[in-house]
This record gives sequence, structure tokens and C-alpha cells, in this order.
Amino acid sequence: MSEQTALPAVAAHGAHRLPSVHVDSYNLEIKDNQGFVGDRASKGAFRKVIDEIRKSVRKAGDDPLGDEESYELTKADFDNLLTRGDPEAAGVLQGAIEDFSQEFAHVIRRFMKLKEWKDTERIAIGGGFRGSRVGELVIGRTGVLLKTDGIDVDLQPIHNDPDQAGLIGAVHLAPSWVFHAFDAVLAVDVGGTNIRAGVVQLNLKKSKTLSKAKVWKFSLWRHGDEEGVKRDTAITRLGEMLEGLVVAAKKKRIKLAPFIGIGCPGLIEHDGSIDRGAQNLPGNWESSKFNLPASIHEMIPEIGDHETSIVMHNDAVVQGLSEIPYMQEVERWGILTIGTGLGNARFSNRTSDADDE
Repeated sequence: MSEQTALPAVAAHGAHRLPSVHVDSYNLEIKDNQGFVGDRASKGAFRKVIDEIRKSVRKAGDDPLGDEESYELTKADFDNLLTRGDPEAAGVLQGAIEDFSQEFAHVIRRFMKLKEWKDTERIAIGGGFRGSRVGELVIGRTGVLLKTDGIDVDLQPIHNDPDQAGLIGAVHLAPSWVFHAFDAVLAVDVGGTNIRAGVVQLNLKKSKTLSKAKVWKFSLWRHGDEEGVKRDTAITRLGEMLEGLVVAAKKKRIKLAPFIGIGCPGLIEHDGSIDRGAQNLPGNWESSKFNLPASIHEMIPEIGDHETSIVMHNDAVVQGLSEIPYMQEVERWGILTIGTGLGNARFSNRTSDADDE
């Protein structure tokens, strides 16, 4: 394993000092007498809120949402029920938005009391839940609740599509030489339901702040839809996705950098191992004998004529990095990602090269 982890490094995995920001904290786990506080602000928690409202409504008559279980309803279903459905069905959704927003505001209050989150000026809200009208209304309502409670923090939905933000953020893990000689980088976003790999074009001629970086092409595998997926199978599938993207970029004459940025759940050690927090991934990713960057390097040892360099960080951190171009007027900011769980990261913008940890 020591040979595996001795890879060409441009930054430590899970580093706190990145090219544009300091990562003040990430993957914080706050507990109270009911368990992990973040569990109250997940996609599953929102569906539980809907279930409770439906149970109450059924006592007085028919369920306006019909016979389908709440977990079977998609984000699109929720949006349609809210905007074009039966008025009572919309009322169920509006009630769930209010109750969930109250819980989400409580969670944010807890984060704001932590020393790691002190003086946070703005919080971007990402994750799959954000990619819906219902999610946007939760963000808006939660922001209003916090302001009426005297908590001076702005909430905003992440600017990029949440399914692509985790890939776009990977460009901010890359060293400066990437921006001088290449057009694009490979990015990987590992999640509890999906694994994505993509080619992210830098588009520096349009914006030097990387605000115009975009996903040119990506591959998606919904491993959560399959039973019994093993870790080695997942890694092999990821390698095939990356190999296909390298070939596609070459055909289109896109100058792909010999660099891969990875976002992965959990607490990321400097050698690329995962200390904890990867329990939703297929197989045991926290084993001391497993190293994701080393495994990817074995499959993609070179890109073009150069050896591949790889940097991995927490998935909420990487999704947050996609917001860097939009956070320049504040000093301290964070991200909360509403998905299978609640991802979190807090950043401080670096003001100069002399700015250090």
C-alpha cells in the first residue's frame, strides 16, 4: 500500500489549504439527544414529514397524494403536485415545506453556534434536494425564518445544477499549471446513490474566475438502484467511465490535463484513505487496505503524455468549491448539501499567497 499511495501529488488529499480558500471545517457531526442533528435535514427527513402530514389527513378522509408511498414520489412529482396538482395535495406539500424549513433552520442555528462556523456570512445550499422548486422554496423559507430570528446569514441555492456542481468544483482542486496549458480536467463525484465522472471545460477565455467552467460530457451510474454492488465492481465501473471520457475528449481535440479531481463522502485523510463517513457507499470504502486515488491511478496511469495526478476531497467541500466565483464579496461562507445525509463545509477566502493555515 505504501507504493500505491506514493503517487504524483499536487496537493494533499483532504487539504485545508486550497488554491483559493481555506477549508475551515467539513464533515462535522453534531449530536443531541435525538441523534445526529443533520439527519433532520435530509431528503429522507423531508419524506418523513410528508408521511406524518398524510397520516393526519387520512384520519379525516382520502389522502390527496393518492396511494403511492412518499418514498416512491420523485422531485418532479412533488413539484407537479405543488404547482399543478389538487389544492389539497399542494396544501400537503406546503405544510411539509413549512415543517421541514423549521427543522432546517434549527440545524443551521446549531451550526452557527460552532466555533468553526462563527461569523459565517453566506451559506450555499446544494445537494439533490436543491434541484427542485420544492427545494428552492425550503431554502427561501428557511432564510426568512433565520432572519426573523435575528441570525444574519444569507442562504442561496448553488448556482450550478446540483448534479454538475460536484464535478465543476473539482477544477478548484487543480494546481495553477493546469490553467495555462490545458482546456479541461477530469472530475469524479461519488455519492450514496450515484457515481458521476465528467470532463469539465475551464473556459478561461470567457472568465478567468472559472465562473464559466462547465461540464462538457459526463457519465452517470446509479449504483443505488442495484443490489449487492461490491466495492471492486464500483471501482472498475468508474475506471471504465473515465477511460471512455478520455477517449471522447481526444476525439474532440480537447486538451485534457493529466489531473483528476475527486469528491467523495467522508473524512478524507492526506494519503487518500477515508477515515469515516463513507457508510452509504457500496462495500467498505473505509478499509485501511483501500485507497481510491491509488486505485484510479492504477486504471488511468497517464493522460496524454503525462502521468496522472489526483486530488480527492470531501464531496460537500468539492460541491462548495463550485461557488467560489460567487463568494468573492464575502470572507467566510459555507455549504450545506441536502441529499442522503446533510453534507457540510465552511470556507474562508484566501486574500494572498502569504495567507496560510
